Amino acid sequence: MSDKLRVLVTGFGPFPGAPYNPTQPLVARLLRLRRPAFGDVELSGHIFPVTYAAVDRQLPELLAKRKPQALLMFGLAARTPCVRIETRARNAVTAIWPDADHARVRKGSIARDADAMIFGPHTAKLLRAARGTGIDARSSRNAGSYLCNYLSWRAIEATASDGGPRLTAFIHVPLLARDGASVRNGSGRHITLEELVDAGEAVLMEMVKLTRHATRTSASS
Repeated sequence: MSDKLRVLVTGFGPFPGAPYNPTQPLVARLLRLRRPAFGDVELSGHIFPVTYAAVDRQLPELLAKRKPQALLMFGLAARTPCVRIETRARNAVTAIWPDADHARVRKGSIARDADAMIFGPHTAKLLRAARGTGIDARSSRNAGSYLCNYLSWRAIEATASDGGPRLTAFIHVPLLARDGASVRNGSGRHITLEELVDAGEAVLMEMVKLTRHATRTSASS
């Protein structure tokens, strides 16, 4: 295993109602970044199919194989005009909307008798990093009840396991046109792919810094 700091960046593929998911080109662009700050960082990426079965199968496989110390996840919130830094995962899953395999869950919660799980105080620093690029970014306490929230829950669970990631974060992005241009919405705000990449890079750099600090602090204690 490489001695470099390992960071896994993920997005989602298309799903019913969203034939184009901008997290795919966003993740691809972030993985191509070449910055001095990433000189000791091993970046890897993954695009999840929008199915519960895929998350349950592929996330443990990715964590076991790549052993990321940080997990930065992106998902689409088509009705939201801004970038949302999620602060928690709710113990909720929709039984109404099927996933991309047309599978439906049979209960409205992920775990029995459990409260929401928190990503951690680092999300405030990620929010500041995103806002520093000039993008409209906001803190969110509601990641929904679909695959984005479900992946968030499973990722936070993984931080409690031996060898799991030290830090995880989930960021919702708005819908973009296929050419990367912004899509007009009712609020009048516009975010382009280039702006998303800039904000994603700032968040990724902050995630690297925070994870590096957490890793060093743990090693010295």
